[in-house]
Amino acid sequence: MAHFAKLDANNVVTYVITFSNDEVNSNGGDLAVQAENFVKARHEGTWKQTSYNNNFRKQYAGKGYTFDSAKDKFISPQPFSSWALDENDDWQAPITEPNTKAFDEDTEIFRQKWKEETQDWLGILSTRYFTWDSNNLQWIENGIEEDWQ
Repeated sequence: MAHFAKLDANNVVTYVITFSNDEVNSNGGDLAVQAENFVKARHEGTWKQTSYNNNFRKQYAGKGYTFDSAKDKFISPQPFSSWALDENDDWQAPITEPNTKAFDEDTEIFRQKWKEETQDWLGILSTRYFTWDSNNLQWIENGIEEDWQ
């Protein structure tokens, strides 16, 4: 299946539809303006093809993604206001995401998340709660369960 993202006036994806590969191939093939016009003739609006397998235009577009026409790629929505795009157009936190492999726990899963209000990485292992110390590059157990709610 071929996937096409509908763009609003600000190049933000409003939804994605599918067409058969045969229809796309008979209308110029992948990434062809002719294929986009084929879709537009059936559905009003501006359409850009997106790859479900991330084979082109960086990544599969979803609702809320933005199409950067200068770079010919889809950019995911900004996850938090403090995050910035890197040179590969991936969102990065102001503090590098810690490597959870620093934990030597064999039987339990370590999960982590970003807390925008405090600009911290938080971690949880079973019922133990942690904050990432980016100066010393280690997890500090702090027992603050409410941060995970």
